[in-house]
Amino acid sequence: MKQFVIDELRPSDYTKLKNYLDNNYGIDAIEGIYWLPIELQLLSGIQFEHKDCQPFYFAIDLEPARIIIELLVRTKNRVRCTCITYATDTQCTWLIRQIDAIFEQLEIKY
Repeated sequence: MKQFVIDELRPSDYTKLKNYLDNNYGIDAIEGIYWLPIELQLLSGIQFEHKDCQPFYFAIDLEPARIIIELLVRTKNRVRCTCITYATDTQCTWLIRQIDAIFEQLEIKY
């Protein structure tokens, strides 16, 4: 699995991130998993065409010492489909900027 990982989080950073993710992306049935929705204009052609699979997300796994962001574009509507693929360069750039913005807003240095 391709992932973007930020490790060595301090306990206070974990708490800030958990509160932020809980408040902005809700609490999932699986503790520590969050779903970051991908903006429509970033979808690939096949993802845009697959209306039944939309919306698409990046999965975020928050653990006490690290945050793991999968680079796989997922849907909650299906387990397998041709539209579920690794992020395009544009989607990757957007994702990293989103994570950077969250860290900046929460004043977390990494």
